[in-house]
Amino acid sequence: MSTLSLLMSGFAQCFTWERMIACVAGVLVGTLTGVLPGIGVTGAMALLLPISFGMDATTALILFAGIYYGAMYGGSTTSILVNLPGEAASVVTCLDGNQMAKKGRAGAALAISAWGSFIAGTIGLIALTFIADDIAGLALKFKSPEYFAICVLGLVILTNLTGKNPLKSLLMVFFGLALGTVGMDDVFGVSRFDFGNMYLKRGIEFGVVAMAVFGINELFGTLLEPQDEDIKIEKVKLRDLYPNREEWKRSVMPILRGTVIGFLIGLIPGPAGTLASFSSYAAEKKVSKHPEEFGHGAIEGVAGPESANNAASSAAFVPLLSLGLPFAPPSALLLTAFITHGIQPGPTLITQHPDVFWGLIASMYIGNVFLMIINLPMVGVFASILKCPAKILMPIVMVITYTGAFATNGTTFDIVLLIVLGVLSYIVSKYGYSMAPLAVGICMASTLEQRFQQTMIMTRGDISRLGKYPIACVILGLAVFLLLISLLKPVKKVLMNSKED
Repeated sequence: MSTLSLLMSGFAQCFTWERMIACVAGVLVGTLTGVLPGIGVTGAMALLLPISFGMDATTALILFAGIYYGAMYGGSTTSILVNLPGEAASVVTCLDGNQMAKKGRAGAALAISAWGSFIAGTIGLIALTFIADDIAGLALKFKSPEYFAICVLGLVILTNLTGKNPLKSLLMVFFGLALGTVGMDDVFGVSRFDFGNMYLKRGIEFGVVAMAVFGINELFGTLLEPQDEDIKIEKVKLRDLYPNREEWKRSVMPILRGTVIGFLIGLIPGPAGTLASFSSYAAEKKVSKHPEEFGHGAIEGVAGPESANNAASSAAFVPLLSLGLPFAPPSALLLTAFITHGIQPGPTLITQHPDVFWGLIASMYIGNVFLMIINLPMVGVFASILKCPAKILMPIVMVITYTGAFATNGTTFDIVLLIVLGVLSYIVSKYGYSMAPLAVGICMASTLEQRFQQTMIMTRGDISRLGKYPIACVILGLAVFLLLISLLKPVKKVLMNSKED
């Protein structure tokens, strides 16, 4: 069957009441997640993971995918109206979006943001539709050494892209890998680091860790740190959601450039949405004939970044679906959802579970349309949610988090683990440690360990035999090079400071 025929079969699967409701619910929750600062898309997905246990695989994945790309839409609303980014990827939108709102052009900024997100998201999905199969075919030629090398490179790149200090990010990756190895070894059947505890023998659930380091961590941050209670929201009427001809003209190329930049950056490990939006903003400022307008209400500063972060969210599905490798916390949660429902994403996903793959892809097209329909007319409603006091919102989040942790295995041990890890992550994050490398580390630990063990079996423990796998050697060489650069940066900084003294 052709790709278009398979995609049409995916649409046929989506047009059931249960899956359409899941799609709408996903994009709604995603939008709310983007609007509300602090909760985060990963935290929202972690909280809702236990709810999906009663769903079939396709329906559950449609729900979580909707939350993921829906959050990219919601973040722009508060960035423009309140100068408060709901998601890190929307930070750049504050620079010009809020300035446009102060000049009475909030409606135009919101409309361009929504249309840019829709166009970029759709183009990204078209690219995903037609290249995922080719990448999966290429991945089938990979053996354990290549997969091990890709995992190592992904984690090394992640340490350079998250947090302010690569050494701290690297430490969190190692801590995540250590947590991921607790429990039974899948290859040799040996129990590690369980300290005689029967609950630790089965390993630490990633969903519990995600809820702790993102949900509980943000909960403490909101309750213990002072919040701005006086939030001024710019009012937008429906008739104002029409950009003028000049604004449309100036937005077309930034949307297209942002789409390309975002999709390419989305293929690499790390916080792709954030990197894509910053890169797009820098590119637009560089090619603009009026760079002095940036920061003062330039429409290009809204169109480019908002398109880029949505294209990046589509591209992030390529390594997840084709290789089975998550390179960011939201992707790691999606991988958990796949595995929870008995499906292993990777090169064989399209052939073994075509209904799941094409149903998920088709739902993303539908979700993009729903987001356009939902977001613009309900801008005022979503923005007014910010007025909800933290003392009301946070207890609700706490109850959902505890319930989700208990539902994972039905034991109070997971609740205790949730609280302990949540408190520790809050304390550690106060010292500048990013939680994203830890989350990705624990999720990739099993894959990394299995591939390493299989590589050692294939080479009979002789590292020199890796020379038979040139692709793996090149990838590992690149990873070592990047790691050395990241480790030498702090040393160079210390040496320069000592010379100045």
